[in-house]
Amino acid sequence: MIRFHSFYPWHREDAYSHLTNEKDKQILEAVRAFNPYDLYSKGDENCEPAKLRPYYEGLIAKFFPPVLDW
Repeated sequence: MIRFHSFYPWHREDAYSHLTNEKDKQILEAVRAFNPYDLYSKGDENCEPAKLRPYYEGLIAKFFPPVLDW
C-alpha cells in the first residue's frame, strides 16, 4: 500500500487497470483506503524522532506480530 500511495493515475483514474491481476486489485483497495489519511498530513516543522519513537513502537506492538513473515 505504501509503495503505491503516490501512484495517482492508478488509484484515482484507474489507469493501467488492464495490467492488474487479483492481488493488485486487493492492494488497490488498501491504497484507496489509506489515501485520505495521507493527504495533507504533513507539516512544515521537523519532527523529533526520539520523541516519536515510543508512539510508533506502541502502534507496531499493537498491530503487528513480534516476528514478521516477509
